[in-house]
Amino acid sequence: QVQLVESGGGLVQAGGSLRLSCAASGRSFSNYVMAWFRQAPGKERTFVGAIRWSTGSVYATDSVKGRFSISRDNAKNTVYLQMNSLKPEDTALYYCAAERTFTWPTVSSAYDYWGQGTQVTVSS
Repeated sequence: QVQLVESGGGLVQAGGSLRLSCAASGRSFSNYVMAWFRQAPGKERTFVGAIRWSTGSVYATDSVKGRFSISRDNAKNTVYLQMNSLKPEDTALYYCAAERTFTWPTVSSAYDYWGQGTQVTVSS
């Protein structure tokens, strides 16, 4: 059974940094894309970025390029979202998701496995 557990969220001032973690278990994720989504109150869940577990290649949205980075630790079966220069508009519930695919899905409906989310709040 696949389990994704996010951690690392919290309250931070604008300009600060946070590192989110997604601990994955239940199977080998070598053929998976691991993605980060976020959902602000009253808004749709949107794609932030993703990493292909086998190669480490990353795809991210323009809105976070240069500020956010995604990495993985094979030994710990964990994916990270490093967020720098945070802005109040980055405030959201951040989710980790996984899908066995050779493409780069950016819509939430394409992902079968989800974590419970971790809250990030950026104060101005």
